[in-house]
Amino acid sequence: MMRGRRRLLVVAGAATFATVFAVTGVSGPAQARAAAPTGTVTTGTVTTGTVLPASTALATSAVLATSAALPSLPASAALPSLPASAALPSRSAVPARATGYPPFTAPGKTLKLGAKGSVVKALQARLKELGYVPGSVDGRYGGATLTAVWAFQKVQGITPTSTVAARTWRALENPRAPKVLVPRGKATRVEVNLTKQVMVLYRGGVPVLISHISSGSGIPYTEYATWNGTRQRFSGSARTPTGDYKTTWRVKGWHRSYLGQLYNPIFFNGGIALHGALSVPLYPASHGCVRLPMNVAELLPGMLGKGVPVHVRGAFRR
Repeated sequence: MMRGRRRLLVVAGAATFATVFAVTGVSGPAQARAAAPTGTVTTGTVTTGTVLPASTALATSAVLATSAALPSLPASAALPSLPASAALPSRSAVPARATGYPPFTAPGKTLKLGAKGSVVKALQARLKELGYVPGSVDGRYGGATLTAVWAFQKVQGITPTSTVAARTWRALENPRAPKVLVPRGKATRVEVNLTKQVMVLYRGGVPVLISHISSGSGIPYTEYATWNGTRQRFSGSARTPTGDYKTTWRVKGWHRSYLGQLYNPIFFNGGIALHGALSVPLYPASHGCVRLPMNVAELLPGMLGKGVPVHVRGAFRR
């Protein structure tokens, strides 16, 4: 009689735990992890965050009640449901601020060089927010804003133009970051992309200044200039060599070299420098230096110290 009663208790206990594990969908550590739905947390062989349907919960209670010899599960063993806020959002639902950029709603009005008003001001504010250098946020679409628009368009894969139309506005709403040229580079560094004709200053691993540039034309030159009191002949390849360098010496204001005037130059490879210039066209045009818009050259010395890595990559295709 006792043996029969024990056998009945074992069968009832097995049925109870089989039902409980069937309800939660857990029958072992591996299956517990595999069966855990999105938004649940697994620890060992117990899956939390699973909400039981009412009908299933009643069936489980009924099975437990059939065996008076088996203790009921303590309250602490109950499977709590996760709050709604713990659910993971879909990728498309991630707001703009989660990607590192504040949200922005484009005015949508087409702008051309020389435009004025609140829409231009919104454009300037957005470019500045993204790390570009449009000059003063004054509602006037001038040269500084133009070069910032060019830099932004090039980073977004848009052919640079002075017109800000639908495609550029859409990109301003959902911007992409500049392509990282040196993924394992130091947190503070300069990357010069000769292919895109763009320079990026990183600080703390984050792009804080993105600028349009004009690098070496690649067209061999021969020029004559008076240097150290003597008229001399200078020849070169007009290339901006690729490689890894560091910032060295600098000059505040205008610096006269034998090939022309450089504004606020920061040298990084012999006589090759990042510097401001009055002409920074949409194509490589220098003797080898990296030309910057004047308003960018005003800011850069205060943001870029000595001994900072400068990485030059790519090649411009005409």
